Amino acid sequence: MNALLEPGMIVRHPDRPDWGDGQVQSNIGGRITVMFRDAGKVVVDGTRVDLIIVSS
Repeated sequence: MNALLEPGMIVRHPDRPDWGDGQVQSNIGGRITVMFRDAGKVVVDGTRVDLIIVSS
């Protein structure tokens, strides 16, 4: 599912709901950079975490 993520999409981290919604900044080689409302910029390893799509 993470392979479908594109810049601008809104996602949530399944294990960190306290981070709030985040906007995908980039998705390169399974490393997904997301700007979360309450956690700032986070790089997520897409091979370990399946982000939840909120909207595209």
